[in-house]
Amino acid sequence: MSDLNRGIMKFDGADNPKSIAVSAVIVLGSIAALVIWALQSAYALG
Repeated sequence: MSDLNRGIMKFDGADNPKSIAVSAVIVLGSIAALVIWALQSAYALG
């Protein structure tokens, strides 16, 4: 059993590179959206 298949990732295929890539894109995209929103709220950009 992989280390990625434990804890909150308790489903088959949690250590699949495709699911890791999808979750990484979602997390990084959310962080980028929050940073952009924060910059637009704090400063008069655009």
